[in-house]
Amino acid sequence: MTMGALGVVYGDIGTSPLYALKEAAKAAAHGGTLTNDAVLGVASLILWALLLIISLKYALLILRADNRGEGGIVALLALLHARNAQPGTWRAHLLVVGLVGAALLYGDGAITPAISVLSAIEGLKVDAPSLAPAVVPVTVVILIGLFMMQKQGTGFIGRIFGPVMLAWFFVLAALGIHGIVKAPAVLAALSPLYAFDFLIHQDFHVSFAILGAAFLAVTGGEAMYADMGHFGRLPIRLAWFAICLPALVLNYFGQAALLITDPTMIENPFFQLCPDALHYPLVAFSAVATVIASQAIISGVFSLTQQSIQLGFLPRMQIRHTTSDAIGQIYVPLVNWLLAAATLGAVLSFGSSEALAGAYGIAVSLLMAITTLLAALVAIQWGYSPWLVVAVNGFFFVIDLIFFSANSIKLFEGGWFPLMLAGFVAFLMLTWRSGVKLVEAARAKLRQPEEDLIETAVNQCSARLPGTAVFLASAPRGVPLALTQFVKHNHVLHERIVLVTVLIEELPHIADEDRIEVIEIIPGITRVVLHYGFMQNPTIYEGLTFACRHGKLPGIDLSDITYYVGRETIIPREDVPGMWVWRETVFAFLQRNAERSAAFFGVPTKQVVEFGTELEI
Repeated sequence: MTMGALGVVYGDIGTSPLYALKEAAKAAAHGGTLTNDAVLGVASLILWALLLIISLKYALLILRADNRGEGGIVALLALLHARNAQPGTWRAHLLVVGLVGAALLYGDGAITPAISVLSAIEGLKVDAPSLAPAVVPVTVVILIGLFMMQKQGTGFIGRIFGPVMLAWFFVLAALGIHGIVKAPAVLAALSPLYAFDFLIHQDFHVSFAILGAAFLAVTGGEAMYADMGHFGRLPIRLAWFAICLPALVLNYFGQAALLITDPTMIENPFFQLCPDALHYPLVAFSAVATVIASQAIISGVFSLTQQSIQLGFLPRMQIRHTTSDAIGQIYVPLVNWLLAAATLGAVLSFGSSEALAGAYGIAVSLLMAITTLLAALVAIQWGYSPWLVVAVNGFFFVIDLIFFSANSIKLFEGGWFPLMLAGFVAFLMLTWRSGVKLVEAARAKLRQPEEDLIETAVNQCSARLPGTAVFLASAPRGVPLALTQFVKHNHVLHERIVLVTVLIEELPHIADEDRIEVIEIIPGITRVVLHYGFMQNPTIYEGLTFACRHGKLPGIDLSDITYYVGRETIIPREDVPGMWVWRETVFAFLQRNAERSAAFFGVPTKQVVEFGTELEI
């Protein structure tokens, strides 16, 4: 599990040495000559950022705030029960903050592959400056191949992620030691005084620029928390403290040592650390490592999308499970190609890792601040002393805000790009969430109580159709609109009726024995409630099969039943209270293009009948 965590969790932060110290050193030089004090200050700043933000905050503190072993923004929102918060309450405001945090990961997901692969391919220019025009085309080809590969699944490649990244961290450490041996004086930067003293003696705008660039060294740290459910808390901590942290510190100090001996190497100190004969192999290896880092963030975006869909924050989308024997191996076609368009757009628009560095960091720093805030609220909810929580999380929250402020000065240098993407996704999430509530309110007005169904079955339907009918219901009470429509048009009922509702709980997983809830309304009419966690795949057919196998639905042949599903057409109306009409129109577009209920919930296609209903919101 530790080996797996190396490949998935630490791919992003493990490739940060390609560009982080270079950008921080350039900010420290601010157009002039790079001094030894500046180099030591930058190295010390990066070291203590890794220790405070990654080691202390994430590895030791944030990883404690798990939802039955799962981590990430969505898991925190589930722990805080913000999903069904009443409008105007503090939990409702918290939901908005949390969804903005989740949306920021999409902005991060577009920038990470772009800057990582670009920075690796730019190593070609070290020995052959004439190859500079080829950097962007080669990067584009690699990224297109990466996104095209997603639909095939990454099971095989995933198995080699860990060993490859272990070798990568070994190379980072070896290069770092090679540099430190030439200038051991760089070890003085272990003292935090160098970072503090250097920053306070710079102009305010220069200090902020250095902080913003140094923050690049910790981007990717949020993956420790997001991927906790896949690997567990102990393997993630073990991989960090035993392998990643030592290798990263050695490499950053090695690059700093190189700049002490030769400040002219500032254009690409990472590749200059390497002996000349090994430059091209290192470029190739760097490209492989950055592809792994990119794959990790893409898989993370897929996983976040699945969780958001399950909890009702995004419309249903087609989700393909690319393998049955690996956790999290899913493919979301729409998200994949939208992410590909954003990533390729970033590469073509910015053109270099230096330009992209301005766009990188602002979204991640804001995401880290939101995670710290939500984790503090979870700790208070769990009974920890509010004073202790405010002291500890407040300290880290202040650090997060300092780095966010430092990155905010890059807003017009490209920082707007991930924020624009995140803002768009957050808008869609909030619009979908509000629209779903309006639709449910409209359904509730049309939905008959169960007493009406009993009256119809007992007194009004003289004829009963042979066989079993399953009606999908959006709520675990009342009569599904599809059944109301069926009786209205046909004036008959089937001999056996099963009302099925899928409920996604605010837990990552629901055990099989707690999955099925069967309620007999009257003989011949049964309600089945299927409970799933937000990390599980809600499949109605499998749920009913489980119920039949364990005798909870006797006498039903699942191959000989008909599923009746309601399909709603949303009509925005100005005279109906709700959102602004233009937002309702956006919601109607999303709903119209969402994955069909039957397909999303795994209902056999040949056994489905749909009933259409118009709903005004």
